[in-house]
Amino acid sequence: MTGKTAAKPRKPSSIVKNRAGTKSLLFQPTTKASPEFRTWFRGEHTNYNPTVARMTGTDAASRFVLQGWVPERPMIRPDTQITAFGSCFAANISNWLSRRNYRVLNKDEAAKSAYVVACGEGMVNSFVIRQQFEWAWENRTFEGALWHGYKAEEYGYDPAVQAETKRIFDETDFFILTFGLSEVWYDQPTGNVFWRSIPKDSYDPARHKFRVSTVEENKDNLRAIYALIRKHRPDAHVLFTLSPIPLVATFRDNSCLTSNAVSKAVLRVAIDEVVREFREDGHLGYWPSYELVTDVFHNPFKPDRRHPKNRVLDYIMTLFEHVWCEEGASPRPSLVLAWAVASAEAGMLPPVMERAILQRRPRRLRALLEGGALDPDPEIDKALRGLAAEVLEAWAAGADMPPSILGAGADED
Repeated sequence: MTGKTAAKPRKPSSIVKNRAGTKSLLFQPTTKASPEFRTWFRGEHTNYNPTVARMTGTDAASRFVLQGWVPERPMIRPDTQITAFGSCFAANISNWLSRRNYRVLNKDEAAKSAYVVACGEGMVNSFVIRQQFEWAWENRTFEGALWHGYKAEEYGYDPAVQAETKRIFDETDFFILTFGLSEVWYDQPTGNVFWRSIPKDSYDPARHKFRVSTVEENKDNLRAIYALIRKHRPDAHVLFTLSPIPLVATFRDNSCLTSNAVSKAVLRVAIDEVVREFREDGHLGYWPSYELVTDVFHNPFKPDRRHPKNRVLDYIMTLFEHVWCEEGASPRPSLVLAWAVASAEAGMLPPVMERAILQRRPRRLRALLEGGALDPDPEIDKALRGLAAEVLEAWAAGADMPPSILGAGADED
């Protein structure tokens, strides 16, 4: 037999050379059912860290942040009764949903006497949120004056306030609880935790102490909160979220920036572990406010480096509405325009493109597309052009700028 043996097909290599000639290991996202070549087995899921170009597109947050945290269907209808409290970021959620004509119980006039309304955005740690549920539903009181308002006024166990808090909780279909920090002040003899630092006139250094709460303590609080809601409102849904707003100061003997990293990390781990523990119940979820602000936008904060810029908040709330809310009487705001103006305000686009979008100048934006490169990196340039084309299409279709989180005449802070 004189014929040549057929060459065997070459297997795809897991080693590739880049333009500089350096070899690197090929990385591929895989799933259990995917047919593509695997460099090695990584289990059922592999989700990679996106490039700058991938984070430019209007679907960036949905693809690279929300994956794994989106409900099968929207759970908030126009008649769903919502209660949102915790850190000050919870107020953004309440204000947005209320302005969009969803039923936010803690925006009702009758609810204003409840502490979860009057001081709801000041309940920044998991201990005090747990205290409110135990007080309202289990009639539990705590030794010592633990609850103080913004002007150092003391709040007690007023039966009328307790009854109103119970009414709000009893009627709630959807709880949104925003946790802010894990640094706490506590009463040493009892171990009870305060809402915030002690008023100057009440401070006793012999008994009022400061510490960083642990992951286990916060997990215990989250479990207790979830258990109480399941006991008293078994059909209600619970959404945990972590506030992206950093500490204004720390009482630790190291920098505020490093303390903030620990404070957020403690809560983020506690939330993740509790959500994974009870997720199969179908009543507990997570909304990644923290990641959307800190990992998506380049310059998301106002000059105080604490409060997110208005249009960044608008985008996060628009995204929340698209994911969690059924469409009401008015159409949902445009996600494309919400993303574009947030990206522009956060300094993620070339300055000329930012101005064209923020000033709504379609002719200028079209001229940019017909001009030279928007970025020296070809992948980023391609992504920017895709974004500009989507914005022009949205404008042509009559899409309006998303409503501001602040509303007319609201105080920016």
